[in-house]
Amino acid sequence: MPTKKKAAKARGVSFETVRQLALELPGIEEGTSYGTPAFKVRGKLVARLREDGETLVVKIDFSDRDLLMQADPDTFFVTDHYVGYPMMLVRLSSVRREQLRILLEDAWRGEAPKRLVSAHDAES
Repeated sequence: MPTKKKAAKARGVSFETVRQLALELPGIEEGTSYGTPAFKVRGKLVARLREDGETLVVKIDFSDRDLLMQADPDTFFVTDHYVGYPMMLVRLSSVRREQLRILLEDAWRGEAPKRLVSAHDAES
């Protein structure tokens, strides 16, 4: 059974990890949004680094967002600005790599053209 110290090390990623995971998805392009690094597919935002450099903004369905924020409010949250948008804030210091991979892929699936998603699924 992992100790608390080991479990704590399993949490947290760098922006370089975000970049690596995002760029593994077909059609993802790195650019900027509001002056910060961002990842888009066909010009549609999937995720971007927030101005604080420690938080990621990720596209997400409202129902999924609510569930994640209830389950882990220390990692997943919104500010008043994002309440009405299908976006969620993710603290890079506490998110698990696998959680982040799933979030990015789900955001990509929601914005990518269907044929790109179908081709990706056929390869997997």
